[in-house]
Amino acid sequence: MVYNDPSSINNPLIIDGQQVTRCDEYKYLGTMLHSSGNLDTNIQHRIAAAWLKWREVTGVTCDKRMPVKLKGLVYKSMIRPVLTFGSETWAVTQRQVQTIQVAEMKMLRWMCGVTMLDKIRNEYVRGSLGVRDISEKLQESRLRWFGHVKRRPPDYVGNVTANLNIPGLRPRGRPKTRWADVVKKDLCMCNVSENDTSDRAKWKRSTKKADPTIRWE
Repeated sequence: MVYNDPSSINNPLIIDGQQVTRCDEYKYLGTMLHSSGNLDTNIQHRIAAAWLKWREVTGVTCDKRMPVKLKGLVYKSMIRPVLTFGSETWAVTQRQVQTIQVAEMKMLRWMCGVTMLDKIRNEYVRGSLGVRDISEKLQESRLRWFGHVKRRPPDYVGNVTANLNIPGLRPRGRPKTRWADVVKKDLCMCNVSENDTSDRAKWKRSTKKADPTIRWE
């Protein structure tokens, strides 16, 4: 796969003297990579994988005899990690976050046995299961990884990559959302700065989005 290089589409790709077949996307370490560099393909792949895992545990999540709290624990420990796998490095847009939220709420409503026609708010459904909004968990994952990288030496590959300057000019129009742009917004929302990463305990307290432990009545 050649990333964002339209001029090389018609040119053969030779590696070690052998011509290699081109593709627009492929799976690497559980992540779907697309030649456009967009996250849409990977997000749809994670949603499909989460639904597959959800179907494997429907004996618990869709059983009316099971406590709602237990269903929430099963979701948080078995389904949500599949949905958010690798999310600490995602440069997500608001539209992509909404796509993930919609998929999650379909699962949660199905687990509770309610539909949109019942006119029950999303906050009540999440509160009944003890599940935090997935957008906040995505933010927690990004900041946890950001703090981990910042505490490493300057020559660590994560810091080198984060500070890498690519030569050339960005194209006209609205620039694509970068991971650094998303993290910058996260820092403002959590009222923390890069200097706070040196204190691991303080950073964890400031950025962790623990799921609620009480049920809505």
